[in-house]
Amino acid sequence: MEDFKNPIDPKTISDSPGLLPYASNIGSAIIKPIDQGRTKGLAVQAMMEQSSIQLNQIKGQVELLLKQAQIIHERIKISESIYEADCRFKPLIGHIYHLYFKEDGSALLSMIGPNEWGKSKSNLQFKTSVKLLADHTWEVL
Repeated sequence: MEDFKNPIDPKTISDSPGLLPYASNIGSAIIKPIDQGRTKGLAVQAMMEQSSIQLNQIKGQVELLLKQAQIIHERIKISESIYEADCRFKPLIGHIYHLYFKEDGSALLSMIGPNEWGKSKSNLQFKTSVKLLADHTWEVL
């Protein structure tokens, strides 16, 4: 009797076909190689999009903080003008007052609004109406 000769080349088979990086028989799942360049390109694009969104959010927050800082700076300037102004009464927290400038450039804080003056207002220039806050700064109205 002749010796049985296996027609399958032992170099083309595997003892552990599940670990092969490719399909080992006709019933195996199709394994397609990954296009690493495309995968990396898509990942980089997604990262750039997300980073751009986050940077725009931070930019908006910075602009808001800058606007708030400018408002506080204006409140400080007005508060300084008011505390240097001529005032013949004690301002009360939560009340509204009016800042005027006289012809000589000095400031005057008054309880009388710009539409409440009689004929004597001709020498005053209305600047703004303000409200005294609890922290003794002034809110410009």
